[in-house]
Amino acid sequence: MNKRSGIESKKRIINAALDVFSMQGYAKANMREIAKIAGISIGGIYLYFKNKEELYKSLINDRRRDLFNNVAATSGKSISATESLSNFLTTYLEYALKHKEFILLHIREHGFSFDIDKKREFFRQQIKPLEKIIIKGIHSGEFRKCNAKDIAKIIMASLRGVILSMALDDDVVITPKILTEFILIGLLKNGGEGKK
Repeated sequence: MNKRSGIESKKRIINAALDVFSMQGYAKANMREIAKIAGISIGGIYLYFKNKEELYKSLINDRRRDLFNNVAATSGKSISATESLSNFLTTYLEYALKHKEFILLHIREHGFSFDIDKKREFFRQQIKPLEKIIIKGIHSGEFRKCNAKDIAKIIMASLRGVILSMALDDDVVITPKILTEFILIGLLKNGGEGKK
């Protein structure tokens, strides 16, 4: 098996696992069903993953990496810090809503303690680009002076809360625009009021 076909097989397995875990839940999902959907033999799955838990963790890491890359790509393109922050929040929120079923599955079946060290590291990684955006805004004069690291943590905590609320309750609809405007009220030098 060449490297390219190995990467493609692994990707098919992870995509099939996302479908199966989202539809059936972690406890009911089985490797045979994942193999069938992936179009690969059960033995083929075990070439890449030794068991269901390892596959599940790999899926989570794949989604985290994908989100991180999307957020970094969109927030890095912007000219202003305000635009960068808006792009960061929009990408994060839209990505989470796109994968709502998986988020619900993870919460429902594993709670918040599953793989907690990796979750902490992931959130630390997400805070770094956000902190850079805030520092950029302070230096450019767009944002008021503040502790960028603390504000980045507060924004991430708010964002996670919004995502959790929207995942659990279909009646909660918070658009990226509303979220961005709310956060910018506290960051913008003029307090979010119209320019004088």
